Amino acid sequence: MLKLTATRTTMSILKNSTKTPQLRLLASAAPFSKRFTSTTVPETQKGMIFYENGGKLQYKDLPVPIPKPNELLINVKYSGVCHTDLHAWKGDWPLPTKLPLVGGHEGAGVVVAMGNNVKNWKIGDLAGIKWLNGSCMSCEYCEKSNESNCPSADLSGYTHDGSFQQYATADAVQAARIPQGTNLAEIAPILCAGVTVYKALKSANLKAGDWVAIPGAAGGLGSLAVQYAKAMGYRVVGIDGGAEKGNLVKKLGGETYVDFTKERDIISAVQEATNGGAHGVINVSVSEAAMTASTHYVRPTGTVVLVGLPAGAVIKSEVFSHVVKSINIKGSYVGNRADTREAIEFFTRGLVKSPIHVVGLSELAKVYDLMEHSKILGRYVVDTSK
Repeated sequence: MLKLTATRTTMSILKNSTKTPQLRLLASAAPFSKRFTSTTVPETQKGMIFYENGGKLQYKDLPVPIPKPNELLINVKYSGVCHTDLHAWKGDWPLPTKLPLVGGHEGAGVVVAMGNNVKNWKIGDLAGIKWLNGSCMSCEYCEKSNESNCPSADLSGYTHDGSFQQYATADAVQAARIPQGTNLAEIAPILCAGVTVYKALKSANLKAGDWVAIPGAAGGLGSLAVQYAKAMGYRVVGIDGGAEKGNLVKKLGGETYVDFTKERDIISAVQEATNGGAHGVINVSVSEAAMTASTHYVRPTGTVVLVGLPAGAVIKSEVFSHVVKSINIKGSYVGNRADTREAIEFFTRGLVKSPIHVVGLSELAKVYDLMEHSKILGRYVVDTSK
């Protein structure tokens, strides 16, 4: 039997250990409350929750979740805010969310407890909460390391309460390992945005020196895509609107910038800048028109990768040109565990940085408003302590 601090939550674990998974905390003969006061797990926490799609975002006291036998309990310090979180709140995707829901899937924090089946983790490890919270690990997709395509995938901040709270659970197999000493605020966006664009760039099958076009290059995904592309040896043409966004793209490593607020013919502008068209396009914007345009300015035999998910969008590719140019259009949906490890390594090596704005979790509604009106440069990160 474990010795835990005598809160209502932990006492219930002791009393109902046959029904509730035991928590494996720090092992020692000394009383827990004296040994690790700073990591004592409370009964309640602050979090942002909504009870119906599009309903009021409520910053309130919530119970701290109890990890299942296969899960970690992570004290979330920071969480990135993704456009997917906005869709989850609105409920405008075909896949329904759980309700009520705590959103968020870019959480970075510290392991404070774990279920009794967890292996290869210890209390005090730094861990990340990703979009893919867990999967069955036994279907054909999981067997081939395509866990995100698992029919039973559990999604943080969508089907599983996510990282817009101070304590959240994550499947120990899928949780991201973060090296000690890492800046948790800056790595938070890497856990989804970084992994997603890195995987998309790999899916484009480019080689060093190839041109890659990135519509939405100054946004949360795009600002990281520019950096990963440059670190992988590609030449970047960023596409976005306004001089301020252009300055950011150039600062992050973009070689050329196409401003859609000034260019009347985006297709010609990209083809001219890349001497015949981009070898690959990473569509991280949420513009249906931008996606369709990318099928025209991509170079023959090039690849258009779809990443952004605007509700109800359809991409159109004129069949004759599609065939004659022999272009490829493919979707790329986050990344697997290896992609996550590799994306984090780019960050910890200093090859990729997160252009972030940190605000309190209580200000999440303001971030959503900025996101809806395309007024965000880089990525917003929420501090769960505020």
